[in-house]
Amino acid sequence: MIVDCAIYRDGRRTEGPADFSHALAQCRRGRDAFVWIGLYEPTEKEFDRVSQEFGLHPLAVEDALNAHQRPKLEVYDDSLFMVLKPVGYEAKSDIVTSGEVMVFIGDSFVVTVRHGEEAPLAAVRHRLEEEPEMLRHGPTAVLYSIADAVVDHYVEVAGELGTDLDELETEVFSPTSGGSRHTASRIYAFKRQILEFRRATGPLAQPLARLAGGGVSSTRVPFVHEKAQPFFRDVSDHLTRVNESVEGLDRLVSDVLSAHLAQMSVRQNDDMRKISAWAAMAAVPTMIAGIYGMNFDHMPELHWRVSYPAVILAMAALEVLLYRLFKHRGWL
Repeated sequence: MIVDCAIYRDGRRTEGPADFSHALAQCRRGRDAFVWIGLYEPTEKEFDRVSQEFGLHPLAVEDALNAHQRPKLEVYDDSLFMVLKPVGYEAKSDIVTSGEVMVFIGDSFVVTVRHGEEAPLAAVRHRLEEEPEMLRHGPTAVLYSIADAVVDHYVEVAGELGTDLDELETEVFSPTSGGSRHTASRIYAFKRQILEFRRATGPLAQPLARLAGGGVSSTRVPFVHEKAQPFFRDVSDHLTRVNESVEGLDRLVSDVLSAHLAQMSVRQNDDMRKISAWAAMAAVPTMIAGIYGMNFDHMPELHWRVSYPAVILAMAALEVLLYRLFKHRGWL
């Protein structure tokens, strides 16, 4: 469905034809004007007219309809196509959710396609409409603002993940709850959320580097204003910081998982030593009682009056000796 369709002339939203094909023709006849169409999860039939009118490449149209694309930047003859993956983080459930934003820019037009709920396009449009100086740069300003909003939210999500990781570390190294049977599953689930986050942030580095004038080819990207490179470079720097933060989080989660497994192994060894110590202590009186339980007529001290209390005292003395020995060695 078409969420919004507007003409922007000289940095300000203006009234224009309701039909986007007439709006595009009007923008191309004038100067400093472009049309911005926003779509939300369009069907093939809904998007077919848009793609034909704006001359969008069939491969890019297929990607925009099917979604589930990795962040990328594609240059075609009549348009530029960029995919971004906005993310959100639900701190209570520790789940990273992602959406997709596809941006087509070309001669006097911007077409944005949104999939999922994690997409800040309404806020971006509203903010740009309050900054006419920015909008005067045309479709490039829209592309920059969308990329900037997405990456800025990456920074927030990375901070929230770092906070939750600190809490997880505290739990793992706590003497009371570090050995919980659910801790390992929580760590592993947290690692999967970081992986989901990396799928959004990692592949975006190369497209932003191209827009900033770097990367494999330092040539200017078509349909992007050459003076916009410093702005895209700033967004690329923020993304680099996010990717470094994500790499650090991933390594820390792996270290926390290894530390937790090592703790569990040490505690199991401690438990086994305690069990072995108690079993050794129980074996001594069992052995003595077993000897005197044998049915023989001729045994030492069998008819001695003090044999019973003497055996009990011997058992107690041996038990105390073994207990002190195991306690001294840390087994109990």
